[in-house]
Amino acid sequence: MAGLARLKRRAEFLRIAEKGRRSAAPGLVLQALRRPAEAAEAEAAPRVGFTASRKVGIAVVRNRARRRLRAAVDRVMPLHAAAGHDYVLVARAGTVSRPFAALLADLEGALKRLGAWRDGER
Repeated sequence: MAGLARLKRRAEFLRIAEKGRRSAAPGLVLQALRRPAEAAEAEAAPRVGFTASRKVGIAVVRNRARRRLRAAVDRVMPLHAAAGHDYVLVARAGTVSRPFAALLADLEGALKRLGAWRDGER
């Protein structure tokens, strides 16, 4: 994840879940929250966290789901995620079986619906 910092603390995940906006797609749920101005400058790199509950499956399936979400983020978010935001990607039961192109489309669509899309050069 070049240029993207990771969210690792539970408190960060809970803050985004409570105060942020969310967009659900068949392959993932994206939660987004703009960081306060005093916490980060407007051009700060986006931060991303990943989670998968037991509803997704056993540990092997949850790990695979998180790996697929990380791969999708590596392709989409460095170019298209708005700066100064925190994002949490929540795996769904269909994350593992969904075609990768559809998973990328889910992430792009969720970013657009949340108003966190920025045009980048591919």
